[in-house]
Amino acid sequence: MRKICIIGNSVAASRTEEEAPLAGWGQYLGAFLGGDYEVRNYARDAMTLRGYFTERLATLLSVLNPGDLVLIAFGNVEQRVNQPERHHGPREFKEYLRLYAEAVQSEGALPVLVTPSARCTFDEAGNVLDTHDGYPELMREAAAETGAALIDMTAFTTTMLAELGPTRARRLFRWLDPGEHPNHPDGIIDSSHFNEAGAREVARRLAASVLDDPALPRDMVDPQRLAPDTFPAVLAEFTVSRPELALTMQPSLPDPPVFTSPAPAELVGAARRLTGKAPDGTDYVLFYEQGRYLGGTSVAPSGTWQWRRVVNWPAGPHTVEVLGVAGNNVSRTSAADFHVLDRLDPPQIVGPRPNAWCGPRPRFSGRAAPGVTKVMVLEQGRLIAQAPVQDDGTWRVTHAHDWRPGTYTVEFVAVFSAIHSAPAPLTLRVHGIPEDNWLRTSLSSREPCSGTCEHYPVMPAW
Repeated sequence: MRKICIIGNSVAASRTEEEAPLAGWGQYLGAFLGGDYEVRNYARDAMTLRGYFTERLATLLSVLNPGDLVLIAFGNVEQRVNQPERHHGPREFKEYLRLYAEAVQSEGALPVLVTPSARCTFDEAGNVLDTHDGYPELMREAAAETGAALIDMTAFTTTMLAELGPTRARRLFRWLDPGEHPNHPDGIIDSSHFNEAGAREVARRLAASVLDDPALPRDMVDPQRLAPDTFPAVLAEFTVSRPELALTMQPSLPDPPVFTSPAPAELVGAARRLTGKAPDGTDYVLFYEQGRYLGGTSVAPSGTWQWRRVVNWPAGPHTVEVLGVAGNNVSRTSAADFHVLDRLDPPQIVGPRPNAWCGPRPRFSGRAAPGVTKVMVLEQGRLIAQAPVQDDGTWRVTHAHDWRPGTYTVEFVAVFSAIHSAPAPLTLRVHGIPEDNWLRTSLSSREPCSGTCEHYPVMPAW
């Protein structure tokens, strides 16, 4: 019996009944395999290439036998530069993939790089949006460079969502209106993780892709098991009959629904959800912009509602109206005004000046555009610091470690919501005593000591 080991993050991880309808594609892959293969799903929530490498990879390698396969399914979160614990710069991402592939190959097993699944996010024209910032292409490059096999899940899940379109696609995700599932009475909006139907369909398409790849064993998949499931139904919010007519009806409900977020004139991201409350007895809320129906959602038993378009908000100002429905009765409307940002300018750097000299603890500062929440500092593509942006738009951070003397180029990236700016580079020169200078080498007989030690000879203090 040959093993197919899955390592990755929450999108692949197996789920319990208590977590339903959340499901991972890894838990369904075995349903499409031939009889000589078994699946071992080691994918876990919040796991990254870096985290798995240090915490779990050695254990995995110890159970591999020649001829086994390892599906390496990362890339869903490593591109998020605003999350220091998860972010992997492009080179770091590829270096880890290379180490994984070489380690698996050293055990006589076959590494298979699996690009991340597409998220349920569309533009106004109905095109599926790329939310992975080029990292699937980095994985394709790593597969070619290491000789690992490749399963392009990004490509086939993008095709899958395009086939469904915005009115059906979220039927495959853990994206629910209130009352649709007992585990989420208030509903949930999750455009990344699949429900049972979605996870099974992704596993089916993954298995089907194996048959088209000569680098993968054909007996791995049983073709007789690949019959597709039925097409998901159109979402209820798009089956409302003549929704614009509700705006012309005489309001008969005493109070309208109200927004709790976003705040008036708030700057928001393109995938921002709306939340609010509705009076007792309200069954459903409808959303409009300039008289055009956008969609709707049920009201939870608690009287709350939450809604997000499957289609991203276009950049610029928006005024969205909400109207409550109870049977054949409608309410007045209330409105929310907000402004969508879909791009950011790089941050301005005030200090240090370009090519300026500084001490071994560089102090970086500058200004950022409205809406920017943090400025991330990177060197050679690796994240080294972050600076919160103050209300007046200024930011500052002192690096926590001493720098060696020399000339360095550092990059600064502005972030807001799920978007980030292009990097703003800065070259600086760090003053100090070089490592190979006699003032240092003359002390080579002794171990380094702490900063509290009073020793001779005395070295410069900063």
